[in-house]
Amino acid sequence: MKTLMSVAVAGLMTFAVTSVSAADSGMALAQKNACMSCHGIDKKIVGPAFKDVAAKYKGDKGALERLVNKVHKGGSGVWGQIPMPPNPQVNDADAKTIVAWVLSL
Repeated sequence: MKTLMSVAVAGLMTFAVTSVSAADSGMALAQKNACMSCHGIDKKIVGPAFKDVAAKYKGDKGALERLVNKVHKGGSGVWGQIPMPPNPQVNDADAKTIVAWVLSL
């Protein structure tokens, strides 16, 4: 029984560390790619707050791919008249990590 509990606790700790690492990675990539220049986590700067983006797309199964596409190509009209410029320099894997982090907020 002790062995089973040890394995379960180790598994939970690994999951928690992985979740924290993914969140840290998403935030770090957002900072590295200047996303935080226009978006705050919980307040609008030029673009919407990341938490507002997460709330808007909560439960939307296609949001990840659509938002990754928006990171690369830019867009306008969803959050007002100020357009989001395209960010083609952000590679696909990094964009997915950033968007997944945003949607997790």
